[in-house]
Amino acid sequence: MALLERGYRVFALYRSKTDDLLQLADRGAITLKADLADPDSLDRAIANILQQSEAVHLLVNNASEFTADEADQQALARQASRLFQVNSVAPMILMAGLAGALRQGCSDNSAPTLVINITDIFVEKPNPKFAAYCASKAALSNLTLSYARMLAPEVRVNAIMPGPVCFLPDHTAEDQARVLSETLLAREGGFDCVVQQILALLDNHFMTGALIPVDGGRRLA
Repeated sequence: MALLERGYRVFALYRSKTDDLLQLADRGAITLKADLADPDSLDRAIANILQQSEAVHLLVNNASEFTADEADQQALARQASRLFQVNSVAPMILMAGLAGALRQGCSDNSAPTLVINITDIFVEKPNPKFAAYCASKAALSNLTLSYARMLAPEVRVNAIMPGPVCFLPDHTAEDQARVLSETLLAREGGFDCVVQQILALLDNHFMTGALIPVDGGRRLA
């Protein structure tokens, strides 16, 4: 919504329709169904975007899966493979597949275009109950640095590392109290704090290869 308000033409990839997605479409976003676990589906989404726009000025890799490690070894192997595909390989495919359009976006307005990868503070402070998820996000963090070097100087690549921005419905009161006790600012951040950081990166044309925590200080607790 914030990008639409800034005049961006937004392509939103989705796996399943939600009320939020329908609101985006009503506001003018172009919605494209894609399964991040399926490289062929991603290729089709990239081709669809490039058919409609030769230039891309911003790519935000936000979607991910977050699940606790399976206890069974074979199930864990399947789970880890899927988490790495969704959380790190899919963003890499999107960065690679849209690299030419991102460079074209720089040619259009002379300022570097931007990729933002949403990772997690677990990149620096992993949770052993979510080891596969944490490792997949750490891979995306490293890919952020690699693509910052690869796509420079036409494209900037940065990562935002959220902390406790919004509790999930299955978080109990005890869960919430524990998380807040581990957060220096002792409160829930809300999604707006991540949106504000995205907009700040758009406005600051001299940042690339940055891994920015938006976590209320939880990684330090």
